[in-house]
Amino acid sequence: MGDTESASPCPDPPDDHSDRLTGDFLALLEGATAPRPPAPPDCPFCDLPQDRYATGYAGHWILLEPRILVPAHTVPPRRRWIITSTGTALNLWDAEPLPGAACRIPHRIACPRLEPEDHWPWVTALRQHNRRRSQRLFDLPEEGLPDTG
Repeated sequence: MGDTESASPCPDPPDDHSDRLTGDFLALLEGATAPRPPAPPDCPFCDLPQDRYATGYAGHWILLEPRILVPAHTVPPRRRWIITSTGTALNLWDAEPLPGAACRIPHRIACPRLEPEDHWPWVTALRQHNRRRSQRLFDLPEEGLPDTG
């Protein structure tokens, strides 16, 4: 329990690790669909800026919720991301987190414009917070500013 060094990066890794299609499929399954640099690291659905990290899948990036670091045991398996010493994002899949471990969460589970994947109270609150942020940034009044004079 808690040993992630010997755990494989996915439940059933392919025999041929050079298989690009399998890598692409796993990247999509993990949500590694962020826009690639030099595009800005903004969510394509809500336009909020995110933290973008390269993944272990060549050419695939993930958007992680910025400044959110949560106790790993509160996040369901396959939604726990850590940043390695090389700056690459790694999905822990089903590995049991060590006591006191913290992780990052993908933006897609807190995006205010996507259908919720689950019903965690704290992610629901974060999604609502992001909805308000998104409205403040992008829903400008249509009539213009009121007269102050």
